[in-house]
Amino acid sequence: MTPSKRIFDVLVAIGLTVLLAPLIAGVALAILLRDGRPVLYRAERMKTPDQGFLLWKFRTMKPAGVDSGVSGGDKADRVTRTGRVLRRYRLDELPQLWNILRGDISFVGPRPPLRRYVEMFPELYAQVLKARPGITGMATLAFHRREEALLAPCKTAAQTEAVYCRRCVPRKARLDLIYAPKRTLCSDVKLMFATIFKRISLH
Repeated sequence: MTPSKRIFDVLVAIGLTVLLAPLIAGVALAILLRDGRPVLYRAERMKTPDQGFLLWKFRTMKPAGVDSGVSGGDKADRVTRTGRVLRRYRLDELPQLWNILRGDISFVGPRPPLRRYVEMFPELYAQVLKARPGITGMATLAFHRREEALLAPCKTAAQTEAVYCRRCVPRKARLDLIYAPKRTLCSDVKLMFATIFKRISLH
């Protein structure tokens, strides 16, 4: 990450934290009142092929004793009513402003993967994670809805895992690798605004 990109991330994250503080507090209160504790969800993601960190989100699912892999149709019944709204507009990712301030992620970059997928595809993620992971990116913007559609019909964790590994991981990585050598601070800002407009346009 370049110094200019890091400075940009910190300044924007501080500004958004102040600006969105009432919304962040409101979402936290809504989860607490409607779904109870915990309000936040933390899970390990990978910053580099060998360095993990705890990614913060607002909780959108009913707690489970064992929870691994990506979310597909097999986990749909665990998503709360509040969680559906948060996921639709990506409000569950607001706590990741803290991850940006810590330097774990950037605003724009490949989505930070679970350790299991990095270990399953070491050569692929060695290339993808040369860029600092981010909240949004080319793959997130272009493939997120398609990924949801692919995983939604899966009825078991094994089906979700198979579809994700076979049809999602390679396509997302390809998009991230295409964008990486062309990225500039200006193009990152455009992707950020494109992500916001896409969320706002959802009905």
